[in-house]
Amino acid sequence: MACPFFMPTHRADDAGWPHPSRLPLGAGWSGLCRAPGHEPCEPSARELQQLCNLGYATGCSRLPRERTADAVRFSVARDRGSRLELWFVCEMGHRPAEHGKLDYDQASGRWASPHPDARIQKMAECYLESYLQRRIRSARADAPSSTKS
Repeated sequence: MACPFFMPTHRADDAGWPHPSRLPLGAGWSGLCRAPGHEPCEPSARELQQLCNLGYATGCSRLPRERTADAVRFSVARDRGSRLELWFVCEMGHRPAEHGKLDYDQASGRWASPHPDARIQKMAECYLESYLQRRIRSARADAPSSTKS
């Protein structure tokens, strides 16, 4: 679950995450804080690791008191090769506050149903990028290796 005010900009593979694939967006990300009254603000490395990428950032001084979500999570509901369906849940107080699906057509490289909030849409794109990279690595690992005769 990422902070709903986090706008990821690029992967942070060199940030020393213990298990980056277990992070809410499928990897660690650097980015900007888009909390009202503080945008755009570049969080520190500590904030990125402990707050932005994980959500429920109650220790963040920029987190607005009035908000509709504390965290956002994503999952792949269906992978039909070139068509992917992602589910998202915005949580408030550890309970669903908003949920829905986002459809992506890999063949055209377009979202059939993007999220209207640019931050959540960007997080979905980051999550999808991480998922697709894992899928490619998995396919390579599962491919039969050729042997010399």
